Amino acid sequence: MKETARGKRVATTPSEVMCGNGHVAKLLYASPVGVLEIRGCAEGVTFLGFSGKPPENVPEKQGSTWDGMERGGDSPLRKRGLLACLERCAQELDEYFDGTRRTFSVPLCLTGTPFQRRVWDVLRGIPYGETFSYQDVARAVGNERALRAVGGANNRNPVGILVPCHRVIGKDGRLVGYGGGLWRKEWLLAHERSHAEKVRP
Repeated sequence: MKETARGKRVATTPSEVMCGNGHVAKLLYASPVGVLEIRGCAEGVTFLGFSGKPPENVPEKQGSTWDGMERGGDSPLRKRGLLACLERCAQELDEYFDGTRRTFSVPLCLTGTPFQRRVWDVLRGIPYGETFSYQDVARAVGNERALRAVGGANNRNPVGILVPCHRVIGKDGRLVGYGGGLWRKEWLLAHERSHAEKVRP
């Protein structure tokens, strides 16, 4: 299992959950902002969210034990049945949290309305280290009055960090509306600002 300066991957066995896109597998990833739960199917990552309560349950030492599940060994996670998209997602998260990656290229398989998809596309275009207001996003999707709908689409983003909804802030610059907790939003934005000058696209 690959350990980085900021985290270590924690793999589960493929789940038995089925969705419209087929079989779904799951990966737990220990990060500086807590354990991330990542799910995917053969077509790509379908979900990335926070697992556990913030911030007291964020382990002081990221490692291979979480909720009593021990995973170890030096063999690649893919050889233990992990979907390729989850292996790639874990690698890109390694680089993101190490401060060497600013965009994600792992395939995504997202379900949403046409409007939600347009909003998520705009979110993916917000530059690393920068922020948009909800008004900026609404303007980018072609409807400056759709602030409530933009907020709803932002809230329903199924793949946090990969689709960077944490980069959307209030018009007055306040940090508002983040399902993972405002402390995580603040951490992610500060992390990106601190590396914006030196990380690769």
